[in-house]
Amino acid sequence: MKVSYFNVRGLGEMIRLLLTDKQISFEDEKFTKDEWQNIKPKMQFGQVPCLSFEDEQIVQTGAIMRHLGRVHGLNGQNEQETTFIDMFFEGIRDLHSKYTTMIYQNYENGKEPFLKDVLPVELEKLEKLFKTYGNGDAFVAGAKESYADYALFEEIDVLLVLSQSALDHFPKLKNFHYRFSQRPNLKAYLSKRASLNVPINGNGKQ
Repeated sequence: MKVSYFNVRGLGEMIRLLLTDKQISFEDEKFTKDEWQNIKPKMQFGQVPCLSFEDEQIVQTGAIMRHLGRVHGLNGQNEQETTFIDMFFEGIRDLHSKYTTMIYQNYENGKEPFLKDVLPVELEKLEKLFKTYGNGDAFVAGAKESYADYALFEEIDVLLVLSQSALDHFPKLKNFHYRFSQRPNLKAYLSKRASLNVPINGNGKQ
């Protein structure tokens, strides 16, 4: 199994986190923007991240995460949970889209308005939804982790780089971030990632 993505965290990181935490062996193929020009024609839709098995490719971040969720039992215990996880994941993706628009199109002038006007509203939505199962004291869908938890952790970890106080008014999300960071199979990975200072985004802004 191989994960192919740029040499940044970006959209590939939630996939790496899931595989690392579940101790699923994979090759972590990373490349530069210049190298991408030769790789792009080989990818479905000309896109990454890509999860590949021999001659099979899966692209589109959501498709990859849902595939891993189904295969490794991280997709809920019933249809209600599965749909909730799917919905929560899409909510995270909506926030990420607003984040990347600011990062890539309007960082200098857009960062402060994003932190003041956009982020609190979006995090309030996630905080409220996170309390649906078990009052938000465990994972997105209750007692068992799902693929959406890896997306949520990476998203709020990125936001804490943008602003260390991002979660100060969202105790459930803040507690989740701490607890998830202490998972034994992730702790060493996160420590190594920090020591290597792996960039979050492709333009160096974060």
